[in-house]
Amino acid sequence: MTLKMAACDGSEHGQDSILEPLCFPEQPADGTSAPSPQGPGSELLVCLFCPESVPLLQKDLLLKHLLLEHKLVIADVKLIADLPKYMLYWRGRFLEQPVTDFCSVIKTNSTGPVEKQEDYFLLCDVLPEDRILRERLQQKRLEEVLEQQQAERDDSSFHHVCMFCSDEFTGNRSSLLNHMAREHSFSIGLPDNIVYCKQFLETLQNKLDNLQCLYCEKTFRDKTTLKDHMRKKAHRRINASNHEYDRFYVINYLELGKTWEEVQSEDDRELVDDEDDDWSDWQAHPVSAVCLFCDHQSETMDQIYTHMKEAHGFDLHKLRTELNLRFYQQVKLVNFIRRQIHQSRCYGCQEKFESREDTVRHIVADGHVMKLPDVSTWNQPQYYFPTYENDALLCTLSDSDEDEGGQVNHSEDVPVIAEDISNLRALKQTSVLNQLLKNRSSSS
Repeated sequence: MTLKMAACDGSEHGQDSILEPLCFPEQPADGTSAPSPQGPGSELLVCLFCPESVPLLQKDLLLKHLLLEHKLVIADVKLIADLPKYMLYWRGRFLEQPVTDFCSVIKTNSTGPVEKQEDYFLLCDVLPEDRILRERLQQKRLEEVLEQQQAERDDSSFHHVCMFCSDEFTGNRSSLLNHMAREHSFSIGLPDNIVYCKQFLETLQNKLDNLQCLYCEKTFRDKTTLKDHMRKKAHRRINASNHEYDRFYVINYLELGKTWEEVQSEDDRELVDDEDDDWSDWQAHPVSAVCLFCDHQSETMDQIYTHMKEAHGFDLHKLRTELNLRFYQQVKLVNFIRRQIHQSRCYGCQEKFESREDTVRHIVADGHVMKLPDVSTWNQPQYYFPTYENDALLCTLSDSDEDEGGQVNHSEDVPVIAEDISNLRALKQTSVLNQLLKNRSSSS
């Protein structure tokens, strides 16, 4: 079968088209979509053209219906943050205007007889209206998730019994998660990466109650056998391929299409079979932090800071002191500068260049190294997330308010397991949610 895709904004003769092979994508076995805080299958999907509807969990049936009955394909369904609202929006638009005003036309058997040709329609984010809709749905879902996460961080009424012993925990959720990580070598990730924590724990508890291993997901005859299996096989962890857990990790709402396995890899604690394992041969790897302006790498915090100051005139300690930057503000500043230079743009004047090298030369020559834009430019929620996933420079940032010669001693041997809840008022004032909602209010 020969296929031809005609762009919906083609010439008046319909010949301004893109010719390419077309394959209808196979549906993934797990049937995953963008994560939903309500859990899978709790909403209805309504057809764009007729009264047909199915539960969200059975979305593949409706997509098949759209293809066979209405000859319409929706691109990148798994990247749509709220599929039910997306479908309702386009259902309304298709009532107002013909589908050809929005969709690309796919002609099948284009070289054959006219009577054997069929037109199929592709709805995708090449259309600006569709792209804006997807972005708005993602932004709204992210706001809801961040609001929920902030509420869970502030919730002092949390109460839950450990899944592996009889200890009870009341207060902040991090106390239970830290306990399971320390005492039972079981970690589901850092609390700051988790949302809908109670539902997450209930999901895991239900599996254990059904005598199911959390990792290999096999079922056993009794609790003792299950316990021995998880201990001996080092299965005290959750299954990275089980997309049922996607909705419990914030990263899945930030960058749709990205899975939570990367979040779990952030936890560098090794799973061990017993507490007496010999760690004497363990060696730490050097930091190898990369300079903000060139490819120079240093293995210690002092070396990389000294290099940036002497080679480029960039003094992060001075900026931290002058601007009174707290830890997360430093994180956002570093990520902002990384992203601007990666995009070959001067962070001081926003001028764009052909290459990163030209950008750095301009920054140094024009004295823009220590020239930062207004705080509101870089103090944004998106800069909580690194430009480079393995940016070790972020690990060297100071998490105290002391000056660089202060007396605070940071132990490099103690892993940070959970968020610091010692100052909840400060957390509320500097949270991602407050900043996000403040920006939304100012723009409306």
